Amino acid sequence: MLSFYTIIGLPGVFLILLCYFLLQTEKMDATGFLYSFLNLIGAFLILFSLLFAWNLSAALIEVFWIIISFLGIIRYLKRSR
Repeated sequence: MLSFYTIIGLPGVFLILLCYFLLQTEKMDATGFLYSFLNLIGAFLILFSLLFAWNLSAALIEVFWIIISFLGIIRYLKRSR
């Protein structure tokens, strides 16, 4: 049986992998809002799961994934004005 934090983290992994797949198949634009937003949500979900099953290296990459995703959203919003 999966733990509740694993159940929360798995959709995060799926979102990040889905974005990467869509980017590589040219179905998603890396400069678009959706790409950064879905990556942000995915990273938050994974980071939440890491609070219960700590792994420093995984947590670090998710923190930076969140920061970079925020930067992508900010750049998108500035371009949209």
